[in-house]
Amino acid sequence: MRRPVKNRNIVNPDIVYNSQKLAKFINIVMQDGKKDTARNAIYKAFEIIKEKTGNPNPLEVFDTAIKNAGPTVEVRSRRIGGANYQVPREVRPERRTALAMRWIIGAARSKKGAPIHEKLAEELILASKNEGIAVKKRDDTHKMAESNKAFAHFAW
Repeated sequence: MRRPVKNRNIVNPDIVYNSQKLAKFINIVMQDGKKDTARNAIYKAFEIIKEKTGNPNPLEVFDTAIKNAGPTVEVRSRRIGGANYQVPREVRPERRTALAMRWIIGAARSKKGAPIHEKLAEELILASKNEGIAVKKRDDTHKMAESNKAFAHFAW
């Protein structure tokens, strides 16, 4: 029997763009409870996105980046008869956006030699064009699921 669904915390939309998804992104970027610092970094990144893309609404670039970086299938480990199998499973929409956000932020943090707002802007622009580290990670996840398709009948 499946465990009951948890009552998830609903995040209030952010101040400038009135977007819940962006508020969630700010919370994930935040470190040591410094929300103002995270918010400033993201708004600066959005200014850079406006400059580089020429798009007056950077939220569109952000949304396409999240959509492009999110995986549709992933592999989960399943133990059957003493052997571990990598079983491909479809990813729920909430998890898909959470993974995309985590991967984009991780990709931005892994780059060296620039402030976080510049690295975030660059990674978001690349992800919106289906390029970059986060999108490569999504492709690797899809390849792994594809190569383990033979174990799909073990899905629970």
